[in-house]
Amino acid sequence: MKEDDSRPLIGIVGPCGSGKSTLIAGLEKHGYRCRHIAQEHSYVKHMWQVITNPDILIFLECSFENSTTRRKLNWSPADHEEQMRRLSHAREHASVIINTNILGTEDVLAQALQHLKEIIP
Repeated sequence: MKEDDSRPLIGIVGPCGSGKSTLIAGLEKHGYRCRHIAQEHSYVKHMWQVITNPDILIFLECSFENSTTRRKLNWSPADHEEQMRRLSHAREHASVIINTNILGTEDVLAQALQHLKEIIP
């Protein structure tokens, strides 16, 4: 089945454990075309634009504590800070920023869907 390229491309970015894969799965069930952007692993600050250049960029915020709990990561706070530094350009250019620290997965999806309804005509 050929992907409908007329739909806006939504990029999802955030630190490890922020819920990118979960949000993408939820948005795709609602018919959105999404891309997981692993910007947190790149030293190139605008890699999200080079690789994907999405029409809409959603940034998921996640604290060090939540990242390491959700993904069982053996990190130091400095590791998380480095990911946030690498993500800073994407965060500055995000269409939507969602704080996943205070929301459950269904609430993150609901917030994303609400924002997308406002952005996409």
